[in-house]
Amino acid sequence: MLKIGTVELPDFPFLLAPMEDVSDPPFRKLCKMHGADLMYSEFISSEGLIRDAIKSRKKLDIFDYERPIGIQIFGGDEEAMAMSAKIVETVQPDIVDINFGCPVKKVVCKGAGAGVLKDVDLMVRLTKAVVQSTHLPVTVKTRLGWDTNSINIDEVAERLQECGIKALTIHARTRAQMYKGFADWEHISRIKQNPNIDIPIFGNGDIDSPEKVVEFRRKYACDGMMIGRAAIGYPWIFNEIKHFLKTGEKMPEPNLNDRLTAVRQHAEWSAEWKGERLGLIEMRQHYSNYFRGVPHFKEWRKRFLEIFTLQEMDDLIGEVKDFYAKETFITGTMAGNVENGKPSRTVY
Repeated sequence: MLKIGTVELPDFPFLLAPMEDVSDPPFRKLCKMHGADLMYSEFISSEGLIRDAIKSRKKLDIFDYERPIGIQIFGGDEEAMAMSAKIVETVQPDIVDINFGCPVKKVVCKGAGAGVLKDVDLMVRLTKAVVQSTHLPVTVKTRLGWDTNSINIDEVAERLQECGIKALTIHARTRAQMYKGFADWEHISRIKQNPNIDIPIFGNGDIDSPEKVVEFRRKYACDGMMIGRAAIGYPWIFNEIKHFLKTGEKMPEPNLNDRLTAVRQHAEWSAEWKGERLGLIEMRQHYSNYFRGVPHFKEWRKRFLEIFTLQEMDDLIGEVKDFYAKETFITGTMAGNVENGKPSRTVY
């Protein structure tokens, strides 16, 4: 059993990454159903919480079935971070996480997210402010450094541990890389071998298959892994990995019927949380991912983008099932192909 403060997790847990406009309660519920051990909210602006901004407050919504659940905050001001941690504490999450890794320009320009990697002293002050303002365990997610010429994760790991954080997630890219190129997990391995580090170290970046989990776990010896983009439209990845680790065999991939079921669940929970019209509009970003690799789906996807009610979705799902049943695709399996050097899933 692995612990983050008093939070108990499996020996080698799999975490759902905090992703803006993705890791909301409906999506988290699906990932929890399919095996995620620990999940984090979308990142929340400390300044937004203090201003009582509606969007920021809405992101504080958590539910008991999600536990253990962490809420992630970001900002570049010590007082604001401390105050926002106290606000977060009122909704009783299990963990408070600090985002020192977001590479997006509008966040970095405010001296927050990965922008703090340029000033480790500020990072330490911000972390201390949060740790000292809450009784909850505090974790951090960050990157290797600003660019390849300023990788400072070794110093960051030691100094943040001294601040009192209970776990560290490392996205094995620099800010300059954004989400491009390959994640360099050798740095994570080096942190794990540091005799001064005794908090759990979670690896993040490029985890998109059970085979890669086995390889990276053996090579880099981290304490668990955080999965982000690979779970978008594919929440099954968590249980697929766990099954492979336990048995050495791959689970059958979700067929089209499984995917339609997941889309319907996601849409229903989005409608409940956001209201039917807005929930269905915001589902539009997910359809391409859920149906990636399904043959002849382009026209169907366009029709999903025109949906505004759950009844319209039910009607369309019925049409899709009828069409693909004739083509014998509906209960077929998904098999891994490689197109243009990238893995893809195709329905057979």
